[in-house]
Amino acid sequence: MSSTYEPGTVAGEGVDQDVADRSLGSLVSSLTGDMSKLMRQELTLAKAELREEAKEAGKAAGMLGGAAFAGWMTAIFVSVTLMWLLDKVMDLTLAALVVTLIWAVAAAVLGLSGKKKLQSLNPKPEQTIDSLKEDAQWLKAQKN
Repeated sequence: MSSTYEPGTVAGEGVDQDVADRSLGSLVSSLTGDMSKLMRQELTLAKAELREEAKEAGKAAGMLGGAAFAGWMTAIFVSVTLMWLLDKVMDLTLAALVVTLIWAVAAAVLGLSGKKKLQSLNPKPEQTIDSLKEDAQWLKAQKN
């Protein structure tokens, strides 16, 4: 069975059947069946699009979480090491301030990179919206 929608087709009926020879009840039944099938397919398409966007958002969030954890561990060990080294040349308080400023810059860079990645995602199901517009045009044509 085809997963694409073909206007004018219902299970067991061909596209070449002359619409003028069909009864009003048959036409209404056909239109109802078409609309039901169309709505199911649109819902399936929307779910698929949203699932893909959610997957990408999950990856971006995982990358941000991994960066935060790695940054935290690195900050702890490098900070202690750097403060210990700087303590040999300057006061320990000033050494701690220098190390703090370095990690503030690193946090800003990671945060801006993650924000940029999240902003590039599009949560709107664009294909579904376009398809629904086409369906509305098709319905208008069926009314005429």
